[in-house]
Amino acid sequence: MTKIAVLGNGRVGGTLSAALTGAGHDVTVADSSPGAAAEAVLGARIVVNATPGAGSLERLLALREELAGKILVDVSNATLDGPDGLPAGLLYPGSSLGRHLQDALPGTHVVKTLNTMLFTVMTAPTVLAQSPTVFLSGEDAGAKQVVRGLLEDLGWHQDWITDLGGIETAQATEAAVLFVPHVIRSGGFAPFAVSISR
Repeated sequence: MTKIAVLGNGRVGGTLSAALTGAGHDVTVADSSPGAAAEAVLGARIVVNATPGAGSLERLLALREELAGKILVDVSNATLDGPDGLPAGLLYPGSSLGRHLQDALPGTHVVKTLNTMLFTVMTAPTVLAQSPTVFLSGEDAGAKQVVRGLLEDLGWHQDWITDLGGIETAQATEAAVLFVPHVIRSGGFAPFAVSISR
């Protein structure tokens, strides 16, 4: 059992917190009340960033001291939204939210993952007709190994997990969000994920 703080209690945060709790972890979801996020982070070993990506950097910078020494699992994409609420562009073109978080929080081990799929697939990868791929990007090998274990707890098979390397590779996975509006408009709001076939 690992103590985990989930920041963000929307569809993504709620789905992840329920699944991680079901897997036997001690999960705290931080609400929007003053001090709730700081208190949750202080008591956790792993922190999941499931806040809206456009505001994640500012929110997490305010928790710099509490996040020191923690593993930060970043599942958010920082996008510019179109009039229909779907992603219309990247907030950090040429970079990524993951890269900005790691640069701003040097004492924290940032691992980018679970950001290339509809949120329902994050905790139920076997619902898809073919094997999906989930990616890991981060600087610390030990932190990535811990996150790999969490992914397995969520139902991801070992051979579906691909370690892309350092946090700079998050630029590629975050750019995959640009597929999302087109996929949804063409096929509806149905589960999907990026899959690498070899």
